[in-house]
Amino acid sequence: MQPDNLSTAVSDADRQLITAAYDAFNARQIDAVLATMHPDVAWPRAWEGDHVQGYAQVRAYWTQQWQEINPVVEPVAISRLPDGRAAVLVQQTVHDLNGKLLHEGQTRHIYTIREGLIQRMDIQPVQ
Repeated sequence: MQPDNLSTAVSDADRQLITAAYDAFNARQIDAVLATMHPDVAWPRAWEGDHVQGYAQVRAYWTQQWQEINPVVEPVAISRLPDGRAAVLVQQTVHDLNGKLLHEGQTRHIYTIREGLIQRMDIQPVQ
C-alpha cells in the first residue's frame, strides 16, 4: 500500500540507478556505489543524525560502519514524491559482526537525483 503523498511515476533510469546503488552497497562494493553518486553527494549518518559530504567522507563512513555492523538494505517499493524526489521503502536487516540481529524493519529513504546521479539521501521513518 502506497502512502497518499506518493505517486508511482519513477523513471526507468532513476529506478535502475537506485537499484544499482542498493545492490552495490549490499555487496560492499564501495566504488560501484560511489559511481551512482554525484561528487557533491550528501549522505546520512543514520545513527548520528547528520550527513557526510562527498566521496571521501562517504567511503570513510561506510568503511567504519562495516567494521562495526553488517547492514543489508533491500528496496521494497520506489515512488516519486510530488517535489520530484524518489522515495524508497526499504527493508533493513542489521547484524553485528558475530551474526546477532540488532535491527530489522522498514524505513524510507528519500533521494534527490541530479544530473542522473544521487545528490542526497535522507531517512524518513515509516509511519
